[in-house]
Amino acid sequence: MRSSRLIIGFVGAAANALVLYAMIASKQHKKHLLIFNQNAFDLCSCAFLVITYILKLCNIRLTGMLGYWLCMIILSENLLWCSISGSQINLMSVTVERYLKVVHPGWSKKFLRKWVKYSAAGFAWIGSIAYNMAVVFSTSDVIDGVCHGYVLFKTQTAAVAHGIWNFTSLYVIVICIFVFCYGRILVVVRRQAKVMAGHSGHGSSTAQTHSNQIQYKTIKFRSDPFTSDPDQHHQDNDPCQRILRHHVDTQLRLLSASERQLEPHTS
Repeated sequence: MRSSRLIIGFVGAAANALVLYAMIASKQHKKHLLIFNQNAFDLCSCAFLVITYILKLCNIRLTGMLGYWLCMIILSENLLWCSISGSQINLMSVTVERYLKVVHPGWSKKFLRKWVKYSAAGFAWIGSIAYNMAVVFSTSDVIDGVCHGYVLFKTQTAAVAHGIWNFTSLYVIVICIFVFCYGRILVVVRRQAKVMAGHSGHGSSTAQTHSNQIQYKTIKFRSDPFTSDPDQHHQDNDPCQRILRHHVDTQLRLLSASERQLEPHTS
């Protein structure tokens, strides 16, 4: 089990390190600060996962001050959970940022200043470290050379209260924000797609109407020798010519009427 976690840690650390390097090389780390911060948290989580479980596999007997601090900082998974908690807090910031940019672009330009993003990134680090340090030093200790982390609560009520708070703040709230914000983003994106599709359909219909009108004028010019050529008006007295002209005029009127009936549906 611990070996599989080591493999996951190595793979995750390599992948996130590559992403961070690509963002820095392309100079996108300042433009997408919270995304960069998220990858930094993920890299730290994977790195601390590897370090923590390598030390656990060594089965070090903890003694003295060095053993105590080794337990408090690493073997209790303190640094690992600092990174995980910070990643969850930063994920909420990323989600809210995406929500404002897509759903409320006006608010995004007004409130998402550079100092706001830096404050959100800093709060994720400071908040997660302060929270986990406070919990680990009050609920962890070295007993008989073995590190016991996050288990030594003073009362059962305190343990239950901490479990409820931890689950609610870092899981339930995160999931609710995620579902709400990305649900709204999906609604807006679908609405915009429908509007774009409507404009595209209207454009093609208008183009078809103009094409029909051009064809109508071309047919009329080519088929009506009595109006296209003034020199042939003297042939109006010919019965055959009158019948032909009447037939052509009737067909053209029907075509024009059908086009007028279609125009309200295509506009």
